[in-house]
Amino acid sequence: MDGLVIGLDLNDEYTQISCYGKEISWTIPTVICRKKEEEIWLTGEEAYAATLLGEGVIVDKLLKMVQKEGTSTIGGVCYTGALLLRIFLQQVLEYPLKEEGKKTVSQLVVTMQEMDARLTDTLMYCADAMGISRDRVHVISHTESFVYYVLSQKRELWSNQVGLFELAADRLCYYEMKVQRGMRRNMVQAEAQNQEEAFDLDILGTPSGQKLADQILTSCGEKLLSKKLFSTVFLTGKGFERQDWAGGFMKLVCSRRRCFVEKELFSRGAAFKGQDYLNSATEYPYIFVCEGRLKAEVDLKVMQKGKEVLLAVASYGDNWYESKSSLELILDDEKEIEFIISHLDSRKKKVVKVPLSGFPDRPPKTTRIEMNIGFKDENTMVTVIKDRGFGDLFPASGAVVRQEVSL
Repeated sequence: MDGLVIGLDLNDEYTQISCYGKEISWTIPTVICRKKEEEIWLTGEEAYAATLLGEGVIVDKLLKMVQKEGTSTIGGVCYTGALLLRIFLQQVLEYPLKEEGKKTVSQLVVTMQEMDARLTDTLMYCADAMGISRDRVHVISHTESFVYYVLSQKRELWSNQVGLFELAADRLCYYEMKVQRGMRRNMVQAEAQNQEEAFDLDILGTPSGQKLADQILTSCGEKLLSKKLFSTVFLTGKGFERQDWAGGFMKLVCSRRRCFVEKELFSRGAAFKGQDYLNSATEYPYIFVCEGRLKAEVDLKVMQKGKEVLLAVASYGDNWYESKSSLELILDDEKEIEFIISHLDSRKKKVVKVPLSGFPDRPPKTTRIEMNIGFKDENTMVTVIKDRGFGDLFPASGAVVRQEVSL
C-alpha cells in the first residue's frame, strides 16, 4: 500500500507526529476549538488563537474526557469526548498527509504514557470513522516506543543498559532497558518509573529556579545511574528542549557514556514499529517484556489425537490488547476449565480453575463449548465460555460463564 507509516505520541499536553523515513515531524497542542457561529474546527495553535480572539470555544484534556466518558456542549450541541478526539485526530493527520502528498495511512501506531482499555477502544472507533482499518492501527506504551527507538539505532548504543529521562510539564519519568541474550530466546526488558522529584517547568524561568531544577535532576540521576553500566542515556520532553540550565545534570549523564536529546523519541519509536508490520520478517526478533506486553504465558490442557498437550492461548510478550483467542472444544465430562499460567520470572506454574456453573449435565463428549479469551489489562485475562450443545441431540442451553483471571 502506497501510504504513510505514522507514529503518533498522544497525551493531554501535546501530540507529536513522525513518519517513518522522514525527518520532518509535528508537535501540536492537544486542544480543539469550534467556531461559535459555524461548525468549523481548529486544532493546536490555531485553536488557541481563535479562542483568544473570542471566535471559538476551546476544549482540552481530551484523553481524560474520553476516560471519564465526559461531554462538552458548544453552541447548544453536546459532543462526546470520543467524537472530539476523533475530530482532533482527523485534523492533525492531515499535516503529514498533505506534506507528503498522500491520501492513505498504511500503518498508524499510537503511543501513550500508559495503555488504557477504554481509550484504546475509542482510538479504534476513531480509526473506523477515519476509514483506517483496525488491522493497520496499533496502540503501545511509551516504554515500548522507547524500546523500538533504541533498537533501531546502532548496536553499540544498546550493548549495555540504556536510560531515558523524560521531563515534561507534569512529570519526570525515568525509563530503562536492557537486551538479554539467552540460549533459547532473546529478550528486551524495559520499565518506566515516575519520579517523585518532578517539578513545574515554570521554575526554569528564573536563575534560582534553574539552579534548583539542576540540583533535583542531578540528585535523581545519581540515584538512578549509579552502580550500573550504561551505553547511552537519552533525554526527551519539553524540559530538555534547552539544556543550558542543567549543567550539573548534563555533566553527570555524559560521563563515560553517550548522551542524546531526541525531542520526538516516542513518536519516532512508534513509526519504527509501524514499519516493522510491513516487513516480511521482523527486524526485532526479541520477546518484549515491558508495559503493554504480557509477562505471563497462558496454556490450556487438552487431548489431541489421544495425547495430552498444552495449547497456548497467550504468550510471553504479546500485546495484551491485541491478544485474543477464540476456540471450540468438546468436553469429556469436565465440570471446569483449567488454565496453566507461567511467569517469565518464576519456574512455578499456577493453575486457575473456571467452574462451568449452570452448564447442563450430559454424557461425556456431548458438550461443545465456545471459548473466547481476551485481556482487560496486562495482568487480567477475561474468558467467556458458552455452551453450544451437540447438534440436534443436545441443543445449546444458552449457559454462559464469564470470569476474570488474575495473572
